[in-house]
Amino acid sequence: MIQAAVPLALMRRLPFFYGWIILACACAAAIARGGPAVATMSIFVEPMTREFGWSRTAMSGAVSLGGVLAAISSPMVGALLDRSGARAILCAAVLTTGVTLAALSQIHSLLAFYLLFCIARLNFAGPFDIGIYGAINSWFVARRAFASSIVAVTQLAGLIVVPLVGHVVMQHADWRSAWVVIGVLVLVVGLIPNWLLMVRRPEDMGLAPDGAIAASDAPDKGAAASATPVPPEPAFTRAQALRTRAFWMLSLFVLMAYPIQAGMSLHQAAHLIECGLSPTAAVSAVAIFSLGTAISAVAFGNAGRWISVRMALAISGVLLSASALVTAIVTTPLMGTMSAILFGFGLGALQTVLPVAWADYFGRKNFGAIRGVALTFQVTAQACGPLLSGVLRDWTGTYVVSLIVFAGLGLLAAMAALLIRQPSFDDGGETSLASPHDLPPQEKTS
Repeated sequence: MIQAAVPLALMRRLPFFYGWIILACACAAAIARGGPAVATMSIFVEPMTREFGWSRTAMSGAVSLGGVLAAISSPMVGALLDRSGARAILCAAVLTTGVTLAALSQIHSLLAFYLLFCIARLNFAGPFDIGIYGAINSWFVARRAFASSIVAVTQLAGLIVVPLVGHVVMQHADWRSAWVVIGVLVLVVGLIPNWLLMVRRPEDMGLAPDGAIAASDAPDKGAAASATPVPPEPAFTRAQALRTRAFWMLSLFVLMAYPIQAGMSLHQAAHLIECGLSPTAAVSAVAIFSLGTAISAVAFGNAGRWISVRMALAISGVLLSASALVTAIVTTPLMGTMSAILFGFGLGALQTVLPVAWADYFGRKNFGAIRGVALTFQVTAQACGPLLSGVLRDWTGTYVVSLIVFAGLGLLAAMAALLIRQPSFDDGGETSLASPHDLPPQEKTS
């Protein structure tokens, strides 16, 4: 086990639950994750394709290839999470991402762009996701949805700040300088807190998730913790999870939803400019979509007591479908704002509820191994979205056809979500207990 740089004895004397420090570290990593995000990449599409003469398909291919590499490596990264914890994964991801993004300032060929950006994109799609949510799910159970919503909001703050920082730098210098600044920003924000303060799990400090005192500890050792009870949770192995219907229906939902997320995010600004909006209005729409995602994340992070996980996922699919349809017919800045808000609401629900669903349905004991396999489907779907948008745009001259396809995928995702059910012992798990966020009170008694 890799220990944090600050002694655990010092950490234990804090007057509050150390999980909130873990949440802050995860949020720092979530901001750093914005460096290779498609929202950030979208502001580089126009200036880089103009300078080098690359097609949109060629540039989108780097995002897709990075996703494919992440799909291949995610099962190994997930197993590493269960063995070593989130600290090693997040520090390595932040360090390599910051260095490769800054190095993009020196490229002069498509091959060099692919080599560097694919490394950063691999980290975004695999290690960042597994490390961030692995840390959150290890430290929180009853408060998991709330913690996940905070991470989602912070990540969206990164998706507002990082593209805007890059845009401002480009306005005063050029796109090469923007990559340098973004790379340095990733290193400063993401590396230091996770290197110094990240701890693998609460049991390493004599605590239990959500601030309860670990059963093996004397009461006086847990003085800094609250008496929050820890609800029972499932404990599926990877092999057991793969035999459940819930795993495959969640995976089907992911395969339908994530091409929309990645495909629309990457080409959003370019499409709005082609629809007649100014570059400033297009960048503002990207920021509005990020703000809408943050608002939605907070709402769905606190909605577990009223709606089930599967219903929340279905709502996200419907919102993503509606956003694609509205985006396809944008003609004014107002319509661009409407489409961005719908897209943000759908994406906020998706990013908040989906990590909670995986942990709630299958438990935290083998979360990394299970999430690593599931992430293969997610990053493959994310890889297909930008490539589909780029190919159809180059073929038809507009993004309208791809947006219509995305609208259909959103509806299919909603239908898949409604078919998800809590896995039981008969499916191969070690427990038949329902997850803390699976069903609202009115459904639990039905």
